[in-house]
Amino acid sequence: MAAEDRLRAYRGKRDFERTREPSGQADRTRGEEPRFVVQIHDARRMHFDFRLQVDDVLKSWSVPKGPSTDPGDKRLAVPTEDHPLEYEDFEGVIPKGEYGGGTVIVWDRGTYEPLSHDRRGCPVDFAESLERGHATFRLHGAKLHGEYALTRFRGGTDGENAWLLVRKGPARPGGNGTPDPRRARSVRSGRTLAQVAAAAGQE
Repeated sequence: MAAEDRLRAYRGKRDFERTREPSGQADRTRGEEPRFVVQIHDARRMHFDFRLQVDDVLKSWSVPKGPSTDPGDKRLAVPTEDHPLEYEDFEGVIPKGEYGGGTVIVWDRGTYEPLSHDRRGCPVDFAESLERGHATFRLHGAKLHGEYALTRFRGGTDGENAWLLVRKGPARPGGNGTPDPRRARSVRSGRTLAQVAAAAGQE
């Protein structure tokens, strides 16, 4: 499926005359390694958005408590619509009344290595591993490093499903789960959610 088709749901929820979110029309070149981004989104409910580049889009999950560096933490991850690759750079305030209205910062970003294998130990295409409901990968971010897994644990005829995002292996030295989102700073601008909102006149 072309990226244009995969972004239909994303575009259908947004009025790009009002929001500064990218429309996905820009020709973003793909790097050699796939990208990931974790954004903190202070919307109706505070949450983290976890996004992995798969082909020409960012596959996306809403993670209420955010990704953790502690392997003992199993984080709920609810799939959302595919986002354009340019969304990796988005930081700002989505206007009230718009889908997802609220403040967004880029908490972490970087590249990732797909690690999924079949039972015989042969590599599996990453998109295929997500389709099957289990994908492993290694993150190389400014804050998140190491191996993680996404596993689908609920599905139904209504199309609803949920996933678990789990850190694999030993915890990072000094790792302490996930930081307080209101005190966390953007890797893009160094600002907090409050500072980004204030700069946009949304205190």
